[in-house]
This record gives sequence, C-alpha cells and structure tokens, in this order.
Amino acid sequence: MPKDPDTTPQVGPRHVAIIMDGNGRWAQARGRPRLFGHHAGARRVREVVEACPDLGIKYLTIFAFSTENWKRTQVEVAGLMSLFRRYIIKETRALATKGVRVRFIGDRVRLDAKLIELMDMLEEQTSENDLVHLTIALNYGGRDEVARATKRLAQDVAAGRLNPDDVDEQTLTRYLDTHVLPDPDLVIRTSGEARISNFLLWQSAYSEYEFIDTLWPDFTAAELERLCQSYGARDRRFGAVLT
Repeated sequence: MPKDPDTTPQVGPRHVAIIMDGNGRWAQARGRPRLFGHHAGARRVREVVEACPDLGIKYLTIFAFSTENWKRTQVEVAGLMSLFRRYIIKETRALATKGVRVRFIGDRVRLDAKLIELMDMLEEQTSENDLVHLTIALNYGGRDEVARATKRLAQDVAAGRLNPDDVDEQTLTRYLDTHVLPDPDLVIRTSGEARISNFLLWQSAYSEYEFIDTLWPDFTAAELERLCQSYGARDRRFGAVLT
C-alpha cells in the first residue's frame, strides 16, 4: 500500500513517471511514418531504465498506450501492438539479468491473447528482481482505473467483505492497479504538451511536474539527471508550512 507523503528532504525522486510523447512528430519531422518514431521511442526506454539506479530512481512508470489511443488509425494501433510484443520478446532477458522487475497496469480486456501471454511471462520472469521496478501502463487511463477500482470496492461492500463506514482514501488506493507502488514523486511529459492526459490521476495528487519540449526519442539519461536535480531543489510542503 502506498504510504502517506514523506516530507523528509531527499536528493532526488524515488519514483519517476513519464508520459512518453512526441514519437509521431519526431518521425514526421524526418519524413518517416509515425511507427518509425514509436520504434525509436521504444529503444529510448532501455537507456532511461539503465540510468535509474545511478540516479536513485527505484520506481519508473511509463505511459505506453492509453485507453484513448484506440482512436488512432488501425494501422498505427496494429503497429503499436506488434511493437509491444516485439519489445517484450527482445528485452526480457536483458531486463531479467539487470535486476529490473516489470509490472503492467491497465485494462487487459481489449489486448490480444498473445500479448497478454507475453506480459504475464515478463512479469513472472522478473518477479524476483528489485533493483528497478519498471511499470508499463498499457491500455491505461486514470479515470478507467478509478472506475474499475470503485467497481471492485462496491462488489466487496455488496458481498459483506467491506464495511462502507470503513471506506476512506487508503481503502480505494488498495483497489488501484498501482496498489503495490508508492505514488510518483516526479511526473515528466515530453514533447512540449502541458497536460497530464488521464495519467495516474489519483496517484499524482502531490507529484511534481516537468513539461519539457524534448520529443521522447531525443530524451536522454542526461536530461533525466537534470530533471532529477531540479526536483531535488524544490521545496515540497504537501500543503503544510515548513519552518
């Protein structure tokens, strides 16, 4: 269960969440199809994951595919699903041997059986790792997550497993996809867009945000380090006045 916000000063963020935006524009600027940019963005993930231990980042959550992304063309959606399958097949061994534990969050109902099988396999093969916890949001939406959590909570109330009088913020948190993770300290969005796009709505109530112009395929470990240093200089009060 996520703990209450820790007001103890810290050098950098322990949990970083990233909205990886700008793949399509990166590709189009080079006269290439959008899927070319998605493949470039997938390669960038490895560099960022590998940089986490040296930066003190224990948890990394990335937004790979939203519940709204189904509105894109069938060609792009099919290409992305193929990319996810290829990424898992290609990266499983490296992730497992480098101490990365992988989890997926989101609603799996619309995903194909082969992709779900690969997701289950990757989670199982990395389940004992603890160096970096990589969470991949796939067919994920913050509102959808809260709605699904609320439905499960209501079912437990109806079945008598939960007393309505005992329901509070922490109760709902236990029903979220991210119930085993701490809330993100820092949320980064690339590509110059300044919105959160339905990402970790509940969990990011006290997160710091960085909206940067860099397109995701151009994002580097050095830029991640700079953003972590900037985070470390912030005065995080969580609604209180610190003396």
